[in-house]
Amino acid sequence: MDGIYSAIAPLVGNNPVTLVSALIFFATAALALGIMSVLRNRAELKRRANAITIDVPGRVNDSSDKRSLRYASIAAAQRLIEYTTKHYAAADNANMKVLRRRMIEAGILDPRASGFFFIARTVLAIVFAAAAMPVVPMLLANLTPTWFWMCVLASGMMGYMAPSLYLDRRIKTRQNEHRAGFPDFMDLLVVCADAGLSMEAALDRVGRELSDSYPSLSSNIHMATLEIRAGRTLSEALEHLADRLGLEEARQFATLLQQSAELGSSLTDALRVYSDDMRHKRLSTAEEKAYSLPAKLSVPLVLCIFPVLIIVTMLPAYIRVKFGPF
Repeated sequence: MDGIYSAIAPLVGNNPVTLVSALIFFATAALALGIMSVLRNRAELKRRANAITIDVPGRVNDSSDKRSLRYASIAAAQRLIEYTTKHYAAADNANMKVLRRRMIEAGILDPRASGFFFIARTVLAIVFAAAAMPVVPMLLANLTPTWFWMCVLASGMMGYMAPSLYLDRRIKTRQNEHRAGFPDFMDLLVVCADAGLSMEAALDRVGRELSDSYPSLSSNIHMATLEIRAGRTLSEALEHLADRLGLEEARQFATLLQQSAELGSSLTDALRVYSDDMRHKRLSTAEEKAYSLPAKLSVPLVLCIFPVLIIVTMLPAYIRVKFGPF
């Protein structure tokens, strides 16, 4: 120990405080390095153990052992999902039809989506209500029991409504993308029709061209082409496309092609007229937004800018009246 002290003392200037600080620093660094080494070795060992796929005799796999808690939890979750999906898939009332239509418009095509939706509602309602019990007394002190349970009930209702709000937001986002890309889709479809392509080939070509700009619209058009290849008629495929897009313009487009085919008129002329109408409609929408901009700007101007201008203008006069000339 004296030898270590005699070796370190000249480096720290024979100052006991500096020497103790240096020893504490080195001890802490050594402890940290040791902990990091142990954690790294454990992580490496766990990674290697997970990479082993050969079953060793005597080793029990939790995911395949029916007596394990993990297997029981997975099986219970699967039974709950299957029961919920079967129950709500068999229902054919008006509310379930509206929910399925909203799921399709949101781009959720899984047949189990309705079951997941109601399970998420129940779980989030319970989680939000349970989280509100310890949080509400910390945020709002001196609450009566009635107000406390009302806050808990309101939190549970928020959790219950959260999946529906998420679904509405997702539908709105996708519809905005579809509405923005549908005029371009019509223009490209007219170009393909003028070039001599059939309607099925034109849909396939336009869907591939729009994949970078409007991926959701492109995927729905690709699904329509797959339905046509599978044996559906063009009218049915376009009606399903309109249901997935959730746009009135798409429904009008499907009706237009169906009537043109029934009446024997030119599809190219019909597409050109409808494309011009869509272009004028998009221009009218842009002009409407531009004309409504001054009215929308009046509120932030009155609330945010005018008070600042009044203060800047009147403050010097107020100071002069209050304190006199300097």
